[in-house]
Amino acid sequence: MKKIFAICAGLSLGISTPAALAADVVIGVPNWPSVNVTAHVLQRVIEDNLGLEVELQPGTNPIVFEAMDSGSMHVHPEVWLPNQSNLHDTFVKDKKTVRMNPNGVVAFQGMCVTKDTPGLTGIRSLSDLSDPDMAAKFDKDGDGKGNIWIGAPGWASTNVEKIRAKSYGYSETMDLDEIDETLALAEVDNAVAKGEPIVFFCYTPHHMFALHELVVLEEPAHDASKWVALQPTDDPDWLEKSNAGMAWKDAMLHIHYASSLEDSHPLVASILSNASFDTDTISKMTFAVVVEKQDPADFARDWVAQNGDVVNSWLR
Repeated sequence: MKKIFAICAGLSLGISTPAALAADVVIGVPNWPSVNVTAHVLQRVIEDNLGLEVELQPGTNPIVFEAMDSGSMHVHPEVWLPNQSNLHDTFVKDKKTVRMNPNGVVAFQGMCVTKDTPGLTGIRSLSDLSDPDMAAKFDKDGDGKGNIWIGAPGWASTNVEKIRAKSYGYSETMDLDEIDETLALAEVDNAVAKGEPIVFFCYTPHHMFALHELVVLEEPAHDASKWVALQPTDDPDWLEKSNAGMAWKDAMLHIHYASSLEDSHPLVASILSNASFDTDTISKMTFAVVVEKQDPADFARDWVAQNGDVVNSWLR
């Protein structure tokens, strides 16, 4: 069964970067759209209701977790599990310097092609890419191998996609492109405009499910007993020891925050432990900021004003 969705490109984070120590609360913001808009909403809720100064600081997942551990940052708005399980286990379970909000958002991850790509190439399943003849139909640079965007540098999912490529066999037939998401999605827009085939990593919640119809490539169902996806921090031979030739299981997205907030700013910790979103809400938020080009800070102000009942439920 084909699943058809939609996509667009472009992202302006709208994050200011003054010195982090000047703020009462510092929210870390990795490099994807939904985490950015969620960060701005949390910033607005905390500032409006508690009168504290909240700053947003860019950072990769490991940097944000290590900063929450040390106290130089306080919040990660969107931790993907199981993608970042190694960081979660280290700082939440073992060191206990980070807390997890229990209200998760369901997320999908997989590989997509544009609506016209199956007709142009005959592709139906992800395993088709292990065929050199099929892979060559996605060759962008003339080297005889196909090109597939597997994610941005620094994403835990990017490492898992390397494992999946090895497991399916298309790591031998395809160039595994790791580039910034904004650039990758611009390539999708360009492929649609030119009527060219393209294959790339896709996920929800995301603004990509908005403009261009997408087809999710078929895969065997997830089997937890056979899924082994280590990260480089787990083992230097992580890739060789991993195997994941099947679909991802649904991910869950959770706010994480520094345990130290429970002492320094207990009302902030309470808000962060009670905040709750759903997949549709996050998708609409990212669409507004990325597709409609709304300023993230302005959008967050309006969203908070229009969703008073939701915000009040967090202030318990």
